[in-house]
Amino acid sequence: MSRKKKFSELPPRSRALIIVGAIVQFALQAAALRDLKRRPAAQVNGPKPLWTALSFVNYFGPIAYFVVGRKPAE
Repeated sequence: MSRKKKFSELPPRSRALIIVGAIVQFALQAAALRDLKRRPAAQVNGPKPLWTALSFVNYFGPIAYFVVGRKPAE
């Protein structure tokens, strides 16, 4: 059975993909949280605290907020 590799032991390509994935995740979450803070509650489908909590679910939460959490602009 092989042991788990440390991040420093991964090939450069794998490390780069992990870093890019983390940056994308944080950018999505930051954008969702920023939009939630600025958007009036009347323009959000459901309670804002729920969407804030869901934004912490990797990738799924922020994407779900942008797809279903916002009401269309009038």
